[in-house]
Amino acid sequence: MDILHYQKDFLEYLDSKEWVREPKNLYEPIDYIIKLGGKRMRPVLTLMAADIFSKDYKKAMPAALAVEVFHNFTLIHDDIMDDAPLRRGKATVHEKWNLNTGILSGDAMLILAYQYFENYEPIVFQKLAKLFGKTALEVCDGQQLDVDFETRNDVTIDEYINMIRLKTSVLVAAALKMGAIVAETNEENASLIYDFGLNLGLAFQLQDDYLDTFGDPKTFGKQVGGDIIENKKTYLYLKALEVSCEAEKGKLEHFYRNKLKENSIKIAEVRRIFELNDIPFLIKQEITNYTEKAFNTLSKMSIKDSDKQGLRDFGLWLMNRSV
Repeated sequence: MDILHYQKDFLEYLDSKEWVREPKNLYEPIDYIIKLGGKRMRPVLTLMAADIFSKDYKKAMPAALAVEVFHNFTLIHDDIMDDAPLRRGKATVHEKWNLNTGILSGDAMLILAYQYFENYEPIVFQKLAKLFGKTALEVCDGQQLDVDFETRNDVTIDEYINMIRLKTSVLVAAALKMGAIVAETNEENASLIYDFGLNLGLAFQLQDDYLDTFGDPKTFGKQVGGDIIENKKTYLYLKALEVSCEAEKGKLEHFYRNKLKENSIKIAEVRRIFELNDIPFLIKQEITNYTEKAFNTLSKMSIKDSDKQGLRDFGLWLMNRSV
């Protein structure tokens, strides 16, 4: 399993698609967000799973594209809701065009994603569409919880983990299961690879939370400190409230009570409190915990040891990424 090989083949497939048609103001933003780059992690997972279970990953290309288009649709709408200026180091769609364009182009992407399943036979189409519909709704559930948490002061770590499971992990899990469905493997393997993805997705999002505050602006691609600016109750914030002294806890709650015009001091002070309380170390522990949970499902899967190792290598790469 060569991740770069899957990425290369998927990018060639992606480049073969013509995104822009009339009306151009609807489709040019789609072309823009799709071509902004990124790791293409989710479609790679779809191809990887199809390869593991059938050794024919190319038949999973339309399903992989559906996953990637859907993921980018969520990015457009997330950026609108977060009022984010940057995505992958470039202007977000609503900044480059306007809010209405961002909303409508995103809606079109969701519909396009469903259409790619029409490439499959009815039984496979039905399984893909059922999983996709369930996943898309769960992602919306997660996004709403994320919004709700901004105005709540009693969010628990368990609630936060459930929110990121819905907002991020279920799509990682579904990407893998879609590859298994296309490969027409048995239900047990399909469920196990879903569970693998669910835990890997939690590790991935916790790593994203870490990078949002402690990442390198040159490689991260998004505004570092964005979660702090938006008062997001991430694992870092919630754990800091749990372990810090009353004085530091009071300062944190003060900073997260308002959105400020000048954020550099806020970011620096919140980072200082996090570092003072070993939060970078504690979140790394959680990332390792969920990665290990993902790896534990591999032993139950009826696949070759070399394929299990490939999935482990992918998980380790995700856990240690800097972008």
